[in-house]
Amino acid sequence: MPIGFWSVILGAMCVISCGEKQKRSFNAFDTYLQFYQEVNDSLSKNPRYVCAEAQKRMTATTDSTTYYHYVMLLAKAYMFRSDMDSAAVCMNQAEAYCHCNAPTPQISDLYADIYNMRGNVLARQALVDSAVICFSKALNYRLNGDRKEVLPDISINLADAYVRTGQYDKGALWYRKSLSFFDSLGTPEAKRFPAYYGLAQVYMELRDFELCDYYYDMAAQWYSEMMPYEKCIYLNNRGNSYYFRKDYPHALEMFRKELAFARSYPDMAFEVHLSEMNLGETFLLMNQTDSAAFYLAKCEDFFRSIGNISALYYLDTQLIELALKQNNLALARKRLAEAVKPDYVEPNMLHIRNRYLQHYYEETGDYKKAYYYQRENQRIDDSTRNERIKMRTAEIDLKYRQDTTLMKQKIFIQQKENEVLGLHQRMYVWMSVCFLILILAVFIYLYNKKQRHLFRMRSQHMINTLRMENIRNRVSPHFIFNVLSREINSHSNGYSENMRQLVKLMRRNLELTEHLCVTLDEELDFVHTYIDLERKSMGDTFALSLHVDKTIDLTREILPSMMIQIPVENAIKHALREKQGKKNLWIDIRREPTGAICIKIRDNGGGYKANSHNRGTGTGMKVILQTVQMLNNNNKKHIDISINNVPLEEGETGCEFVVILPQGYDYNFLKAV
Repeated sequence: MPIGFWSVILGAMCVISCGEKQKRSFNAFDTYLQFYQEVNDSLSKNPRYVCAEAQKRMTATTDSTTYYHYVMLLAKAYMFRSDMDSAAVCMNQAEAYCHCNAPTPQISDLYADIYNMRGNVLARQALVDSAVICFSKALNYRLNGDRKEVLPDISINLADAYVRTGQYDKGALWYRKSLSFFDSLGTPEAKRFPAYYGLAQVYMELRDFELCDYYYDMAAQWYSEMMPYEKCIYLNNRGNSYYFRKDYPHALEMFRKELAFARSYPDMAFEVHLSEMNLGETFLLMNQTDSAAFYLAKCEDFFRSIGNISALYYLDTQLIELALKQNNLALARKRLAEAVKPDYVEPNMLHIRNRYLQHYYEETGDYKKAYYYQRENQRIDDSTRNERIKMRTAEIDLKYRQDTTLMKQKIFIQQKENEVLGLHQRMYVWMSVCFLILILAVFIYLYNKKQRHLFRMRSQHMINTLRMENIRNRVSPHFIFNVLSREINSHSNGYSENMRQLVKLMRRNLELTEHLCVTLDEELDFVHTYIDLERKSMGDTFALSLHVDKTIDLTREILPSMMIQIPVENAIKHALREKQGKKNLWIDIRREPTGAICIKIRDNGGGYKANSHNRGTGTGMKVILQTVQMLNNNNKKHIDISINNVPLEEGETGCEFVVILPQGYDYNFLKAV
């Protein structure tokens, strides 16, 4: 709109809170928030659809607070349809409900919606002082509620209202506060354009067109992200900025864009007729009376039907000037007599009316009155200029107060930096010392690394030498076994058979030393070979009893090598060899319910005696225990070994060696090491 009064009317009436969904303690309100997000864009595009959907959901809502949130959504839709009476009824119903309930965050949010809506309606009706009060209450209630994401919108509404009252410093303050709220909430830059074109409006009113264009350009970056009513605000206010510079062609361009855009939405009647009134005055100032008459006639019936006094006062002013430019003094006199007479007229609007009245009285020849209105306009110009300077000074003062706060912070930081500088100077010496220590540490590290490398090289050489010796040691016994086998084959007596078994045992023993683990089949074959060699020395009273569970596959089950052989050898050597009478050896291999394999080796040699003269060195058992210990380090389930004296039949006592091999045991020796 080409005058200060209309420059922010769309902003004041249309910035409706639209926050993201917050978590609530009841599902009904979650459903409302989801619905609100879905229809938020439709509020300005198709408010009739929003009305129908809101009424439908109200009938299905059982939660009272949620019901009245739907009522407030219905009020917003009525406002976009310019049905102010229905909007007022909805607001009164919601407010009566709030008065009857104890204050809670949800009630505070509902109060905030009510006062925010009242402020929008009052702003549209040009009751801006009352709108300021309502927006202030809405802000306070929102601070006590849950939906803090709506705070920037209410701040912008409050800023718009202050701008319309001519308090541009406070308007700029609240626009900047809205940006602070945006920062606190982490709002994307694309959602901040209402604050930018609000600040542009402030600087337009202060006639600082450089800053005005700066903020309009910032808002223009997000034009595609704006909702329909926000695009109308942007186009209307940017057109005003050209109007005040008397750049009427560019102003017409913006107002025509606004009109074309608003016409694409059936419910934007207010915006359509507002842009028509903008075009009418602009054409009037360009002396294109036919175009001016066309657009003013199109919007007159609408504003008279809704009874908007401020709009009608401005419209009557334009129609009086139009009659004068058409040289129709009678029509001008008639329109002046029938013009509305509001209780309060803003200085900008009064200035325009006085200018046209001066023109009227000049045309009628009443130069005294013409001179009076000329003097009145000079007084208004001086007053407006003074007020603008004061507002500009106040706005700069507020801005530089913020800058001064930042300056004090910088001075404080500088003082601390000076204190730190003294510490730095002392630290430089220590840093030099530390640098020298670091160089020395690096030298020592590199020296030690070189020494470790030399040690590894010597160790590797030693390992290779031992490997070669091990290979030669393995070749030598095999060569001896081959010679013995050839010599034994040249004899055919029983002695030669025993020698073959001995050679087999020695060869098998050598092979087993090369493997940490063997299969049960390989271990039992070795045990049989050993017992066959010892059987003659044990006499006819020696008996071996071997039992293997049928469920055990001897070729697949693994155990540490010599795990059975060493206990068997100990039993024969230390318990049974010198025993009189029956000499029994039992080997029992069974699978337990847990899947583990239990191996029991038992003799009837009188049991284990710590002080027996037959007790050996224990080297074999040490090897077994050390091997099992290394393997157990790599497994959660351990191999268990126990040696106990057990009672036998006929009153004898025996020694029992028991080993339990867990199922799924890992025999990887490299991991254990």
